[in-house]
Amino acid sequence: MLTLRYTTPADWTDTVLADFNSFLMDHAAAEKKASGMAISMVSHYPDKTDIVREMTDLAVEEMVHFKQVVKLILQRGIIMGADEKDPYINQLRKLFRQGTEFFMLDRLLIAGIIEARGYERFQLVADALPAGKEKQFYQAIAKSEAKHSHVFIELAERYFSKEDVDQRLDELLNEEAAICAKLPLRAALH
Repeated sequence: MLTLRYTTPADWTDTVLADFNSFLMDHAAAEKKASGMAISMVSHYPDKTDIVREMTDLAVEEMVHFKQVVKLILQRGIIMGADEKDPYINQLRKLFRQGTEFFMLDRLLIAGIIEARGYERFQLVADALPAGKEKQFYQAIAKSEAKHSHVFIELAERYFSKEDVDQRLDELLNEEAAICAKLPLRAALH
């Protein structure tokens, strides 16, 4: 598991719990987008069999998570709305370097960092929820995010040297921490 360089403050969890319906909507959108990202990687790297295999599994798993979050939303009587732009993701995308190999490495590593951040935050939500199905759901989601983070880093290490992966990961972890520190707290995953 990656060691992130910014620790989400307790105020974030308070913000989420104060508007959990909005958090659920954002969570659903994040799962849907994660599934789409995995399919996009299959399309962009059809010759990389490890990526195709892992991203196919990931896309299906993320859609299952989307379905599970939608079920929670509908049980609460919430009407689904349009997805909102995610400022965290948009800022991370600006870090992608140009050039086929650089872009691929950055894409894998940033995806791994996003999943590690998801693990941290879903675990915070799970820890804060009262005993019950929602708590169990978020505990399972957190474990899944940790697994996904590992998959992305492992894929990077299959296609690039350990030195290149470690150096770029170090840079990206610093950038991600700076981004997180500047974002306003909101009832959203990021």
